[in-house]
Amino acid sequence: MNHAPTAVVDVPPEPRPAGEGATRAPSPAGRPRKARRLPWGKWAEIALLAGPGIVVFVAFVIFPVVMAAYYGFFRWKGYGPPTDFVGLQNYRLILTDPAFQDALAHNGFILIMSLVLQGPAAIGVALLLNKRMRGRALIRVLIFVPYVLSEVIVGIGWGLMLHTTGAANDLLARIGLDGLTRDWLADPDVAIWSLMAVLVWKYIGFAVILMLAGLQSIPEELHDAAAIDGASYWKAQRYITLPLLGPTIRIWAFLSIIGSLQLFDLVYVMWGQYVASTAGTSTMATYMVVNGRISGSYGYGNAVAVVIFLISLTIALVYQRFVLRRDTEGALTGGAS
Repeated sequence: MNHAPTAVVDVPPEPRPAGEGATRAPSPAGRPRKARRLPWGKWAEIALLAGPGIVVFVAFVIFPVVMAAYYGFFRWKGYGPPTDFVGLQNYRLILTDPAFQDALAHNGFILIMSLVLQGPAAIGVALLLNKRMRGRALIRVLIFVPYVLSEVIVGIGWGLMLHTTGAANDLLARIGLDGLTRDWLADPDVAIWSLMAVLVWKYIGFAVILMLAGLQSIPEELHDAAAIDGASYWKAQRYITLPLLGPTIRIWAFLSIIGSLQLFDLVYVMWGQYVASTAGTSTMATYMVVNGRISGSYGYGNAVAVVIFLISLTIALVYQRFVLRRDTEGALTGGAS
């Protein structure tokens, strides 16, 4: 049975309502898009969760810094309202005082030597403890124990051992090395190195734990592939482990720098109020306490605190800008290029 050909009629598609698969037209060039406004419920949630933290931060960080800057413009004895306004005189005296310049130099020396001594040693110990070996857990605990000890306990213990009649000189004398006995705490030639030995002993455990955490986040398949390609153990560490451990090293270095700039308790306990300056181990923080609280010049002490804060803040911002920038950008963007 023959059928006549059916005519094909083009029916125009029905217009789609906006929002159902329709592509939004690009906004005209030069016209900024309006930011999406958060509903009141979201703002209330943000205020409820972040509000207490912001209040605590303002009360215990921002407000004390502002008040310290205010008192730094006065000659103040620590009681009553400050009335003897001296302007920038305290700050000029700080920056021109040779004792403060020596303390700043000591902080700089401690900062550099902490990075030079603790960093490579912590990486080496972490690489060793990252392997399967008997007693590994015990060694990790023993290395980390000094870090959790109080600075006062560490300072008193090491101060007694490094005294002229302490255990260090007694041990050297017993093994026939009398010529190496020193006044480890008062001799300006060796006192700063005694301090560095104590600092490395106490804080290397924290660095080792950080490095171990970074090493355990590196996939083992990368080392297996390098071994198959014929790379030696040291080449694998140089071209695989160290680059991937870079973010951990940079974070540890940042914490070490800030801690070196604010070092106080160990020096104050081991050397006391005035010996640190003559022994060459004074820091900016000990200078602040001795010339501020102990001498009764609280206005001057507040000015020193502000100077220490500004130095630490400047170094932290520079480090963040030029060293940690890549790590923070990767964290914020999820590693997308």
